[in-house]
Amino acid sequence: MREEMPYGTEEGEGEEVGFPINTHKRLVVVGYALTSKKTKSFLQPKLEGLARNKGILFVAIDHNRPLSDQGPFDIVLHKLSGKEWRQILEDYRQTHPEVTVLDPPDAIQHLHNRQSMLQAVADMNLSDSYGKVGVPRQLVVKRDASSIPDAVANSGLTLPIVAKPLVNDGSAKSHELSLAFDRYSLQKLEPPLVLQEFVNHGGVLFKVYIVGEAIKVVRRFSLPDVSKRELSKTAGVYRFPRVSCAAASADDADLDPGIAELPPRPLLERLAKELRRRLGLRLFNLDMIREHGTRDRFYVIDINYFPGYGKMPEYEHIFTDFLLSLVQAKYKKRSG
Repeated sequence: MREEMPYGTEEGEGEEVGFPINTHKRLVVVGYALTSKKTKSFLQPKLEGLARNKGILFVAIDHNRPLSDQGPFDIVLHKLSGKEWRQILEDYRQTHPEVTVLDPPDAIQHLHNRQSMLQAVADMNLSDSYGKVGVPRQLVVKRDASSIPDAVANSGLTLPIVAKPLVNDGSAKSHELSLAFDRYSLQKLEPPLVLQEFVNHGGVLFKVYIVGEAIKVVRRFSLPDVSKRELSKTAGVYRFPRVSCAAASADDADLDPGIAELPPRPLLERLAKELRRRLGLRLFNLDMIREHGTRDRFYVIDINYFPGYGKMPEYEHIFTDFLLSLVQAKYKKRSG
């Protein structure tokens, strides 16, 4: 049975009491600047149809015209890279403070570096009666692959080690990872890299999608556990494509309950609220694992801005409610 954690409307529910409704009868115009691939995965017909019914119109931003000449927009939704685009958006934010830009370019930039990305989680040191959330021990190697074995030995990192590109720019390459079973094989990798201790987690990770205050969790298959025996008999580096994305959903799999049990809701709410504040973002997801053999020891291993929401169950309801709530909050502020 698929066990999900909706927060907001359920599939098939209309605009019930307590859910955002477009009360001021004016179209909410959302300008979007996305790659063609992102547009296809995110702006699915079911989202556009539901948005239209709720009075939300998605309008493509034309890159050949000045942004200030377009619109007027209530919200600008974007996921494009490059300094030039970042500057255009920053200028637009200054001159159009009434428009909500999702999300601020400077805040997004923070997630492009895997070293700074997880710092917010480490700084929180979140621990309460529901569990403890940390990050795996890690080491950054910016150049000179031949220095990696000594750097790993000096840092005290234990094998196996996961190696990820330092820059997370959303490209396929930035999501590739390698698993090294011995220190010397790490010399084959190309810095700049983040090296993380591999934490056995039962081969399942939790994708925690965050849309404003809404949270939804799905299970994905991940790298299998590595036993001490395997570690002693295996050498080399094994490369993997984008693990959590390429992997099939683990929601319908017949899993050991100790592995399948989702992280406690109150823990996720506290984590999401704190990360929204620290990162200054409203659209992101976390890759989270539970240390195998524990019930309440969790690690955040990756954070992504504006992830593939099209894979999130009921995303069209959650996203349209979120967009309306943003406009309403602004509307209340003005009339308050």
